[in-house]
Amino acid sequence: MDDGEREQALLTALTTEHFVLQTSRSATVTESVGRATVFLSMLSAALIGLGFVSSNAAFVGPYLGAVLPTLMITGLLTFLRLVQDMVENELDLARIQRIRAYYQHRLAAEHDFFADAVQSEGTMRASWAAVGSAPGRAQMLLTTAAMVGAVNALLAGLSVTLLAGLAGLSSGFAIGVGTVLALLAFATQVAYINRASISEPR
Repeated sequence: MDDGEREQALLTALTTEHFVLQTSRSATVTESVGRATVFLSMLSAALIGLGFVSSNAAFVGPYLGAVLPTLMITGLLTFLRLVQDMVENELDLARIQRIRAYYQHRLAAEHDFFADAVQSEGTMRASWAAVGSAPGRAQMLLTTAAMVGAVNALLAGLSVTLLAGLAGLSSGFAIGVGTVLALLAFATQVAYINRASISEPR
């Protein structure tokens, strides 16, 4: 196989890989939306159920005791999978940018069709530039995982507030403890997202 045939074979392989990576990115986005939708649907159904049982105070405690742990476990598992999807998406995007950089170097020449894929700052910055964003920890707050993490934090804070109230503590103290725990839970999940992300911090 001469150099021309080898380069043509490589280009064919890269084109196929590019398509596969784009398909993989679409799959991760679809899965993320699906998982988040299922979790939020469960939360919505739980709130509707609470509306039905709230007319009888005797049912509220057992209902919340059954529903809140279920929602928190489901929310945590959903959050962890969404973080995995986010990382997979970042990896796919970085690999696509490497292929596009090859297109720019070998094929585009003086044209700038794929110029955004060739940046001195690194592959991940080029990847973020391709979707119109700058890499940074604040961007992690806009992910689906962070949204579910916020809901998880609220559920954790609510659970602690209810437990503190049942323990006979004052309403103000119970709400304060629940608020602090919710903030800590959210901060912990955001920190986990940042550690898992392969993006370069600003």
